Amino acid sequence: MTPANSNAERPLNGRVALVTGSAKRLGRAIALRLAEEGASLVIHYRTSGAEAQSAVAEVEKLGRQAIAIGANLNRVSDIRKLFDEAGHHFGRLDILVNSAANFLPASVISTTEEIWDASLDSNLKAPFFCAQAAAPLLRRAKGVVINFADAGGLLGWPGYIPHSVSKAGVVMLTKVLAKALAPEVRVNGIAPGTITMRGDPPELEADFIKLAPLRRTGTPRDITDTVLFLAQSKFITGQVLVVDGGRTL
Repeated sequence: MTPANSNAERPLNGRVALVTGSAKRLGRAIALRLAEEGASLVIHYRTSGAEAQSAVAEVEKLGRQAIAIGANLNRVSDIRKLFDEAGHHFGRLDILVNSAANFLPASVISTTEEIWDASLDSNLKAPFFCAQAAAPLLRRAKGVVINFADAGGLLGWPGYIPHSVSKAGVVMLTKVLAKALAPEVRVNGIAPGTITMRGDPPELEADFIKLAPLRRTGTPRDITDTVLFLAQSKFITGQVLVVDGGRTL
């Protein structure tokens, strides 16, 4: 069996990936999977500096290079600095995964201007300006952008109105960026649903099992498999793959 830190040929050897929000949870799982497949990593974080450095150490244990860079993605100036620093450090960028997001409950009654702005800024504005800042590097590398929508952007959740609107926007953002950045850059998206992670409450999993026709929840591996597929699929662009066990049916 090939050791984890081996330099054996892997599908993403020589590639550089930047995963937003990759200090914790699903973003971290995505970053580590890309490293396992050979990529060097830019670990982006906002406030979770210790967790980001821990993620860097995990990537380095896999025999890959990594750097942690902090940025508030609600500020375009921070986004530009993030990609300037990433480009200066690695000299290239092949994969951008826009996974950072928030998930704020807000109904038609409880939605405030602050909640609306926070949802749209983090979930829609930030992915666009990240793609804009990354575009020159990605064009040179003939790279790929992978955006994260979710089931709420397809179904519409009345308890999460700004969130659902922002994620629906990510679906359209994926389509227009795919046209705007072609032919050099492919842009696709993933809409997860009924995914649980270690530490999630048991009642959440029980509820998801009821919602999914497959009668089970998905795991981070289901999502990282999809990220890897889209990172390598040379003839797919402008698509949003729904990974939800059939929930949106």
